[in-house]
Amino acid sequence: MALVLRCLRPLPSLLHRSSFAMARGLPRAPRACPALLLEGCRQCAQQMLLSRQLATKKAKGKGQSQAKVSISAALVEDIINLEETSEDMQAVIEALKEDFSRNLNVRTSPGALDHITVVTKDGKFPLNQLGQISQKSPQLMIVNMTSFPESTAAAAKAIRESGMNLNPEVDGTVIRVPVPKVTREHRESLAKLAKQSTNKSKEALRKVRNKSITQVKKFKSKVSEDTIWLLEKQIQQMADEAATEMDKLLAAKTKELLG
Repeated sequence: MALVLRCLRPLPSLLHRSSFAMARGLPRAPRACPALLLEGCRQCAQQMLLSRQLATKKAKGKGQSQAKVSISAALVEDIINLEETSEDMQAVIEALKEDFSRNLNVRTSPGALDHITVVTKDGKFPLNQLGQISQKSPQLMIVNMTSFPESTAAAAKAIRESGMNLNPEVDGTVIRVPVPKVTREHRESLAKLAKQSTNKSKEALRKVRNKSITQVKKFKSKVSEDTIWLLEKQIQQMADEAATEMDKLLAAKTKELLG
């Protein structure tokens, strides 16, 4: 008897919440659920959580701010892996950081040439796999193509088209790469390249977002519209946060390049 009384004690509060949800047109807990009294109804808990999340929808009136949506990944793991989506978006950000660090520096170094892609008849290869790169002086870098002489012309072309403002000179199997002076024009050129790289990264980010949303829409016939809406909102929110981080990286890099 005491056990029954303890289970019935929270019932008025739960009924009040269910009535409140119905008044707002939100999902309500199923009636007469015995598990609700004894051990808790998982379905009820999920619906109540989604009801609270649904209340964060963007207000349609002017001047009202948009609330942040936060969905438990465990509740929707059968629909989509949100952690994997987050990791894919973070990978795009990390790739942009790596590009900024490796390729967009005011002072060109031998390491900046390492991963320039050279197109040969046998495929695409990083420059450092085809030639030995060294710095002869602060104003001159050397790429020795003795090991792959047939790729010398392709390597010179790749360096010239790398967007690093380099004008290589071929001497047999040796490519001489004069290091340009740090002019205002060169700084501005690098800043433009940083902007282009950021735009490419944002395009890659949109592909991750679109792939995830497409995955969610496959379950339209299996779950409620509210659940689909919440997941799409969550994915868009994650993409917006990633794009904001990219903009911050670009602003910092632009400031560094322009001085």
